[in-house]
Amino acid sequence: MDDQQLLRYSRHLLLDQIGIEGQERIVGAHALVIGAGGLGSPAALYLASAGVGRITLADDDAVDLTNLQRQILHTQERIGQMKAVSGRTALGLINPEVQVEALVERLAGDALGAAVAAADVVLDCCDNFATRHAVNRACVQHRKPLVSGAAIRFDGQLSVFDPRRPASPCYHCLFPEGEDVEEVRCAVMGVFAPLTGIIGATQAAEALKLIVGCGEPAVGRLLLLDGLSMEWRSVKFGRDPGCAVCGNPGGGMDGVNTYRRDAEAQR
Repeated sequence: MDDQQLLRYSRHLLLDQIGIEGQERIVGAHALVIGAGGLGSPAALYLASAGVGRITLADDDAVDLTNLQRQILHTQERIGQMKAVSGRTALGLINPEVQVEALVERLAGDALGAAVAAADVVLDCCDNFATRHAVNRACVQHRKPLVSGAAIRFDGQLSVFDPRRPASPCYHCLFPEGEDVEEVRCAVMGVFAPLTGIIGATQAAEALKLIVGCGEPAVGRLLLLDGLSMEWRSVKFGRDPGCAVCGNPGGGMDGVNTYRRDAEAQR
């Protein structure tokens, strides 16, 4: 790092768990953020401000006036602009050293696989089950850590899935694809603006920990936030030996079945 970077990231350098070596890992890292909305906004902003050297921001939607209540990447002046492009502008303003790639598309198929394979860490900040499961399959296939978050009404949740760890469950272990769970959206149910900031910022924190290799990521834990009481719950779960995606023996679903439908209903 040069003198300017040493100054910019000096508060990270003072942390024994990060230091110069950890910050160099951050600067050399590539994060894929899928979704530039309520969760992707704070997540991407904190990744950029922390110095993640390359960020790929993928979203196929345009900025709308109703987004501005919580999607802090975007501004009144950028209404109508594609969110990935608007997000690239915002990240460039907060840290011009970061290389930001804007993908104006809903990643799927080979394009999704290529984007995941190129990244060091993936942040799922999208708002639909189909994409979540597709991202999970790609992360398992390419052995990339996945930080998944969700927020609806006053309820938030977060978990980390790391296929590099033999005992780590995947997203499908926790929320099997094809279960009859109603998909709820902000446009219908509403969402408390700061909730997306809390969950998105926590996603960024988990991603940075994975990049640096410090602390203990939320692997095998589902974190549930009740924004009205401001209380967190942590539910432990293991790998499903019958999982159709990650498939290897080990783990199990002890302790999570009681919570699965409640948690998925919060999305």
